[in-house]
Amino acid sequence: METILNRVCKGRPREFCVDEALAAALRVFWKRGYESASMAELTEAMGITKPSLYAAFGNKEALFRKALDLYEREKLGFMQTALAAPTAREVAERVLRGALEMQTNSGNPKGCLGVISSLACGPEAESIRSEVIARRASSERLIVERFERAQQGGELPDTIDPKGLTRFLIAILQGLVVQAGGGASSEELRKLVDTSLELWPTRAK
Repeated sequence: METILNRVCKGRPREFCVDEALAAALRVFWKRGYESASMAELTEAMGITKPSLYAAFGNKEALFRKALDLYEREKLGFMQTALAAPTAREVAERVLRGALEMQTNSGNPKGCLGVISSLACGPEAESIRSEVIARRASSERLIVERFERAQQGGELPDTIDPKGLTRFLIAILQGLVVQAGGGASSEELRKLVDTSLELWPTRAK
């Protein structure tokens, strides 16, 4: 049976496929968080030795950052798509339904890599926590700016604070993640999304 060690990655022969190894590392970090993921778990899942890991990815911190890049690119791609929606409500709907799909996909671990890693990080992993928080803040700023434009365009009531509305949306997302990790069914999570969208503010006509 062919193993990861015998494969060719992107046409270049090497002892393992970097893309597949990184995807395997992502799953470990996603399940365990940054601090709880041991080097033994990572190398076993990736099918490589520690020297190979260091040679290809650097240290554990550098590997996590590359895994986080992959997570944002492949698992959170719906966030960028959502920002292009024509209305603020559709932005929220695409974000929530994208998160719902990710959490109910049987091929994905439950929870959010960023939330798990930022909450679990102790003082020795403060740089990782800071990295996760900075990336999240950058994404939130884009949503705030989108809601500000929606308000300026007359879509949202003047009484609504775009920053507060963004925090509301993020809180729903985090609640969705927590409930998914706690065993909530797909139907229960769908109802959470539907109810949240029913509460979305709109300017009176």
